[in-house]
Amino acid sequence: MHDFCFTIPYGLLLIGGGFIGYMKKGSITSFAGGAGTGLLLILAGYLSLNAFHKKKTSSIAVVLQTVIAAALTLVMGQRYLLTQKIMPAGLVTVISALMTCFYVYKIATGGNKIPLKAAE
Repeated sequence: MHDFCFTIPYGLLLIGGGFIGYMKKGSITSFAGGAGTGLLLILAGYLSLNAFHKKKTSSIAVVLQTVIAAALTLVMGQRYLLTQKIMPAGLVTVISALMTCFYVYKIATGGNKIPLKAAE
């Protein structure tokens, strides 16, 4: 599975979560955090998708994705430990930890694999 297949929906999920936090609680911090990290992830996913169309891998995109997911895991994990609230801290922590593991796997295996037909 290619990283952009998960990264773009992950970014959209974060943007949506930030928007919901803003609508429910009026939290500008939630909106800014969700929108900022979500947009960066969508950008990284777009860079990775463009590289894939050119039959290449984008190391910068995968590293950016990994750093953002790991940072969200740490920040939201600490927030979960303080508040013990599943929404949103616990959910974002679990999803971000899974995404971090996926991105580390992609880095370890050399990024997106180009299909043989596309490589010719």
